[in-house]
Order: sequence, then C-alpha cells, then structure tokens
Amino acid sequence: MPLIARIIAEDAIAMEQLRAVRRLNLPDGCIAAGFVRNRVWDHLHGIVPARLPVDIDVLFFDAGDVSRESEAAYERQLEALLPGLPWQVRNQARMHVWKDLPPHRDTADAMTYWLETVTGIGVRLEADDTLTVIAPLGTDDLLNLRCRPTPYGRTRRHEYDARVEAKRWRDLWPKVEFLD
Repeated sequence: MPLIARIIAEDAIAMEQLRAVRRLNLPDGCIAAGFVRNRVWDHLHGIVPARLPVDIDVLFFDAGDVSRESEAAYERQLEALLPGLPWQVRNQARMHVWKDLPPHRDTADAMTYWLETVTGIGVRLEADDTLTVIAPLGTDDLLNLRCRPTPYGRTRRHEYDARVEAKRWRDLWPKVEFLD
C-alpha cells in the first residue's frame, strides 16, 4: 500500500470521514487538500495523533448540476452523518468560473489549478474499502516535505505566498522546505 494511503488507513478519524463521504456516492468524489496534506506532514513530523484539519474539503465533479444548492445539500447530509465537522463540499465542475479558466474535465484536472502541489492530492474510499490516491501533480513534494507553487500557482505567486503565510505552515511543519 502506498505511504499516503497507509497513513490515511491507519487514522480511524480519517477513515470514518471517508466512509461518510462514500455514502453520498459523489461522482468522481474524494476528500482532498488539508485532509491529506496535514495528516501526511504530521506523520512525517512525528505528530501523533494527527491534528484535525480546519476544514474537510470534499470534492466531486458533476457538470449536470453546478448549483451551490446541491453542494449545501451534500454538506447537510454529511452533517447528519458526522455532526459538528467543518465539511466543505465543492463541485469542481463549477470552480473554473471564479478563476476565469476553461471548464475542468474532472476532479483531478481541477486540482491542477490549485496554488501548491502538496494541496492538490485527494483520497477516495472505494466500495471494496481500498483507498485511491488522486494526485494529478504527483506526491513527491508532499512525501519529501517540499512545498512549491503549481504552474498555475506561479501565475498567482502573491496568492501562494499569502496562503503559506496565513496558514502558518512554516511554524506547524518546520521540516518542510519551501521551494520556488
């Protein structure tokens, strides 16, 4: 089992959250961003148990219904399954609009337009309880404690820098090397 999948699989809280998301049967769905990044970096820094994420980014891709209302309905379903958690459900089929980009092809394509490589990684719990890692920009940076902007993030460098600073990643994970 790949290291990212093993780290997630050994985390009972993460698995409970993944089981809840699986119950929604979201098309091309996964949990991504800090859910994966924070757990992996905590693991690699020897922080046990992993710190809980500020939000739980649930992604899916449904070009047939790009309404914010459907996202809110999924959030309510997750709240009913696991109350009190910071669920954020976003249909990646509509995320291109506010970034003024061409439409995304799927969830993985949407992640290539995030600001940093280590955030564009998701995991999906399959029906057979295996974990699929979705990493359109690879996993090397995450696993080797490196953070750098994506090609898209380089075009928005001020946003990338502000995000790294605001999230306090240098303080939380001092072993991470920040590259250009």
